[in-house]
Amino acid sequence: MIIVMKSGAAKKDRDEVLKRIRELGYKPHVIHGTTRVVIGAVGDERGKLVLQSLESMHGVENVVPILQPFKLASKEVKREASTVRISDTVTIGGREIIVMAGPCSVESEEQIIETALAVRDAGARMLRGGAYKPRTSPYSFQGLEEEGLQLLSKAREVSGLPFVTEVVNPETVDLVAEYADMLQIGARNAQNFALLKKVGQTGKPVLLKRGMSMTIQEFLMSAEYIMSEGNQAVVLCERGIRTFETATRNTLDLSAIPVLKGKTHLPVIADPSHGTGNYHYVAAMAFAAVAAGADGLMIEVHSDPEHASSDGPQSLKPAKFALMMQKLQLFAEAADRYL
Repeated sequence: MIIVMKSGAAKKDRDEVLKRIRELGYKPHVIHGTTRVVIGAVGDERGKLVLQSLESMHGVENVVPILQPFKLASKEVKREASTVRISDTVTIGGREIIVMAGPCSVESEEQIIETALAVRDAGARMLRGGAYKPRTSPYSFQGLEEEGLQLLSKAREVSGLPFVTEVVNPETVDLVAEYADMLQIGARNAQNFALLKKVGQTGKPVLLKRGMSMTIQEFLMSAEYIMSEGNQAVVLCERGIRTFETATRNTLDLSAIPVLKGKTHLPVIADPSHGTGNYHYVAAMAFAAVAAGADGLMIEVHSDPEHASSDGPQSLKPAKFALMMQKLQLFAEAADRYL
């Protein structure tokens, strides 16, 4: 249920509502809108009608049932689009299109710092790089782990770019959160509910990638797991789904962007590198994603993709990335956005 507080309702009125929600056995989530506060009461669906009694409390405007199964992520709870603050200089979800760029995997200090400076100079606002890498084969490069996190931190210090990196299991969440500005949940872990709950408890911004066989509703329910732990700072990422097509690594579902925008207040970005698996198609799909309404992009960039430890075929070289960023500005302006 959604408890809509009156415009200008006193804090003591809100606190009384929060107290009563807990007494009834539900978990309250406060969402600050532009003109008023909304409180989502989440819990057992079978007894939710008891929450209707809150309508008589002082400061409450009305109580409305949430029809969508994803409660906190739904536009029924918050009509206006949310923004997620990553650092003092980077916020995802506003008019600025945030580009995250960097290698699939951190391989060395020289590699990650060189790439960080190159993508920064080309206009990227965040650095991406994997310290822990879940791979299909157990014999593939799995990442440098904590050493990789330390190198990403050094690259942040040198370049000034906040970074996003993947967390792959609940046991390492706290360690990764000590270093990273944003935690990434990859496609293979998009329904790892123990992991989703754990990152939700950190309070750190979370980049949630769509699972390769996930429906949009399942995707939003995964976001709900994170948000139900009290973490509202979630960014959704369309990174391609598995279909019968073999010409590309995945099928980048650009239609998911406007569909998600219609269902949720959360920011939505796209990853054309994983979505296509081929650097030849990355720029075109990046332009198309911005035209479809994406709030940002995640692009793989590597100075020597032929010798990359992972995902070389889909990585742009710095010069090609810089050229893409120049052209991307035109698409951003056409969409009434900017880089």
